[in-house]
Amino acid sequence: MRAVVMREKGGPEVLELREVPDPEPGPEQVLVQIYAAGVNPIDWKLRSWGIWEVRPPTILGYDIAGVVVQVGERVREFRVGDEVWGMTPLRTHGGGYAEYVAVDANILARKPSTLSFVEAASVPLAAQTAYQCLIEAARLGPGESVLIHAGAGGVGVYAIQIAKLAGATVLTTCRATNVDLVTDLGADVAIDYRTTDFVEAVQEATGGRGVEVCFDTVGGETLMRSFEVVRPSGRVPSITTLASPETAYRCAPKNIHFWRELVVGSRHKLDILGSWLEHRKLRPVLDSVLPLERAAEAHRKLEAGGVRGKIVLQVRES
Repeated sequence: MRAVVMREKGGPEVLELREVPDPEPGPEQVLVQIYAAGVNPIDWKLRSWGIWEVRPPTILGYDIAGVVVQVGERVREFRVGDEVWGMTPLRTHGGGYAEYVAVDANILARKPSTLSFVEAASVPLAAQTAYQCLIEAARLGPGESVLIHAGAGGVGVYAIQIAKLAGATVLTTCRATNVDLVTDLGADVAIDYRTTDFVEAVQEATGGRGVEVCFDTVGGETLMRSFEVVRPSGRVPSITTLASPETAYRCAPKNIHFWRELVVGSRHKLDILGSWLEHRKLRPVLDSVLPLERAAEAHRKLEAGGVRGKIVLQVRES
């Protein structure tokens, strides 16, 4: 099969198209013929930093959408020909930048019928991250307010929509060029972080009360200043930063609950998201679609910043 292989740790140029052996599914796995694969920030971080003991040569990519072509002997929920979507487990190499991948059946679901393969491949990691952080972990609910950083980013576009479905008031940071996008997705307040102090903007928008939840997708000084706008006993889930003496110092005066969240893919979450997508309550946002062989270009674009929604690699024409 064709696959984009990371030959060594380094820049985007270490990604190269190769012919490699087809994977063999285990007893509880299915073999998926991939039609499209999503590109996520964790992909270029693995390529550049070599975290999680992922070692080259290897195939990156977590988001997949495709068709089942073989099922393991213990798999009962899928048959050959089923259209599926999902994400391969984090802390593995991924395997999505390829024509085929063997995946545990219990973390896949049937693809929403209203989505193309390309659209479906843009959803699993980012949307499950937003759902897990805001709904399962932070328990965001009706009448609450949430600040979502980088609302036009891959996770942010889903976080805004999911927060609105939860009945929350949504404030988000973004570039001026993305204000229309985040507002269209449901954001009540869009803050241009390049020209406006987001702390002052949030305090003004909330009458000085602050927000119950801040969803950190940026880290660094942005996260540290975010504690200023979270109400006493508020919640701050992060996908960038581990708890540290500095975060504890910032949280303690207001008894803010801060934690790092690592997404775990599941059929349960995919089924919920799929239902919302099929009923037009949630929609994917695509920045661009590139062929598999241009994976390095996708990495350069994502790493440079300013991507609106998700970049997807088209592996096979549907």
